[in-house]
Amino acid sequence: MLDALTTAIGVAALALAAWCGFAAYRDQPTKDWHFIGMAVVTVLVLAQLVIGLFALARGERPEQGAVIFVAYLVGAFAAVPAAGLLSLTERTKWGSVTVSAGAVVLAVLEVRLFDIWGGSGA
Repeated sequence: MLDALTTAIGVAALALAAWCGFAAYRDQPTKDWHFIGMAVVTVLVLAQLVIGLFALARGERPEQGAVIFVAYLVGAFAAVPAAGLLSLTERTKWGSVTVSAGAVVLAVLEVRLFDIWGGSGA
C-alpha cells in the first residue's frame, strides 16, 4: 500500500492524541479546533481506505489476507469519528480523554495495517 500515507496517519493520530490529552490535562472538553483536527485525520484515513480497496481491486494481496486487511481498514476509518461522537456526549475533560484514546487506537491500527500488508510498499 502506501507507506508514506500510513506513516502520516500514525503521526497525525499521535499529534491529535497529544493535543486532546493536553486539553484533558487542562480540564477542557473537546472544542471546535479539536473537531477540525479529527476531520483532517479522518480525511487521511478515508484516503487510505479508498487506496487500500483499489489496491485489492487491482489484484494486489496483503500478506496476511484480504479479509483481515479490510476489517482493519474499516476499523481505522471508524476509530476517530466514533471517539468524536462519544466526546460530544461527554462535554467534560473526559470527552477529550476519549478522543485522545481513540487517536492512540488509530495509531496502533496503522502499525497493524502496515504489518498485515507485508511491511513494505508492495
